[in-house]
Amino acid sequence: MKNYVSASVLSADMLDFRNEIRKLEKSDIDMLHFDVMDGIFVNNITFGLPVLQQVRKATDMTLDVHLMIADPLKYVKKFADFGADMISFHIESQSDTMETIKAIRECGIRTALAIKPATPAEDVFEYLPYLDMVLVMTVEPGFGGQSFMPETVDKIRKIREKANSLGLETDIEVDGGINDKTASIVLNAGANVLVSGSYLFASDDMKTAAAVLKEGELC
Repeated sequence: MKNYVSASVLSADMLDFRNEIRKLEKSDIDMLHFDVMDGIFVNNITFGLPVLQQVRKATDMTLDVHLMIADPLKYVKKFADFGADMISFHIESQSDTMETIKAIRECGIRTALAIKPATPAEDVFEYLPYLDMVLVMTVEPGFGGQSFMPETVDKIRKIREKANSLGLETDIEVDGGINDKTASIVLNAGANVLVSGSYLFASDDMKTAAAVLKEGELC
């Protein structure tokens, strides 16, 4: 499967965001990862619909929207209307999982289900035929810059094995502590979409940094 890099805007310079987007566009970054936090599902508040709308006007990049909110079903259509190309929501949220999947699919965009580090891989198995992607959090959701949790790797492997057994080419995205050292670990386990924030935005050469993530330096 093809590997992709999704740049987390949590690590971008929000006072110079237009130029940050231009830098991403020139660096072979595939997606812009847009973390939405409501201060309820996670203990932080980030971006909402008005910011997404402006970002959509500023770029044609794929907008990978990750809803870390208590009631994603209530907001799915609004985020799709405001420019999301893909929506991930959490199985641990208050919304009915299957109803939320259906709502995203009805918007005609890519559908993804996210799981926290403590959630078993098996919890997503029944939904795999209806998903374009599974997002495995490799840190606790809520804040950027955290360290990668190695205990999440086995979940990536289990989800990839289950998807393969069903004949599905489901993308597996990982988010949290992804850098030049951890990229190869998650790629070898079966992930193919790597969210990275601090590593990409702190690099002197973002294009090279993105290439390292896609290839897995230690593979």
